[in-house]
Amino acid sequence: MRICLPLLIVALWFAGWYLEVTEPAAERPAPQVIYIPPGTPVKEVAHLLRARGLLRSEWGFYLEGLRLGLLSRLKAGEYELSPHQSPAEILRQLAEGRVITHIVTIPEGANVWEVADLLERAGLISRKEFLARALDSDLAHSLGIPGPTVEGFLFPDTYYFVKGLSAEEIIRIMVERFWEVWRKYEPRARELGVSVYEVVTLASIVEKEAVLSREKPLIAAVYWNRLRRGMPLQADPTVRYALRRFRGRLYYKHLRVDSPYNTYRYPGLPPTPIANPGEKSLRAVLYPAKVPYLYFVSRGDGSHKFSTTYREHLRAVRELRRKRQRSYQ
Repeated sequence: MRICLPLLIVALWFAGWYLEVTEPAAERPAPQVIYIPPGTPVKEVAHLLRARGLLRSEWGFYLEGLRLGLLSRLKAGEYELSPHQSPAEILRQLAEGRVITHIVTIPEGANVWEVADLLERAGLISRKEFLARALDSDLAHSLGIPGPTVEGFLFPDTYYFVKGLSAEEIIRIMVERFWEVWRKYEPRARELGVSVYEVVTLASIVEKEAVLSREKPLIAAVYWNRLRRGMPLQADPTVRYALRRFRGRLYYKHLRVDSPYNTYRYPGLPPTPIANPGEKSLRAVLYPAKVPYLYFVSRGDGSHKFSTTYREHLRAVRELRRKRQRSYQ
């Protein structure tokens, strides 16, 4: 059998070239974070990887993908890739979708604006894009929320997100987590004759008011007692919410703000939750302490002094002021 010498030379050259271009791009690993947007063609993926020094050749990547049958299975997302990986290893990682996971913890009591800030700082989505969906009443209703926004239903928890999720997908994950937790409290809400929206709204106030978890049932009891008597809640956190992202000290002038969230001026619950409460606050509202208290004042150390009558409350306020003055002397 005679072998054509030119053809043999070409075959050997191609084999050598193929072996070279399918080797790792560099021996010393220097991992890089690469984001591949959804819908990116394979040609652009290869060009991106070559431009970042992760491949010796785009053609080598393409041919290796054909050999392995992976070109049609590459997934979008954010990846940590290294030049010491061979094209075959990179292809398998992209095909298996082994993306970077971002751990985001939503603290109890964060409102939608604060959640948006957290997600933007994590590099997952812009604040503006998230708020556009979080404040969309159509999306809220599609998720079973009986209110105009998702405020109150972005359940505080630790989440594992991947880059590329839309604002709606992120919101759905958080809201689904809320409904998962709520299911075990739903029978108690029916027993009390209160709606999920009333519970979440009051729980959001308790969440912002309480510093110590053990006092949450006591604070919830105060607010329930006030509501039953037709007294205004007079909750400072609702005024802060009315003033939007206000973090300073409240003065009497702030308590005059004309807003339905000002529970010093308007009786009953505010029109929506003012934050996203955690499970302990939800439970406190559904299982409040059995106490007659109608007032409380901060001791300045996170705890509160509770009173049943207004006279007792004024006495407690005077005593705490005297203690503070003595501590400054």
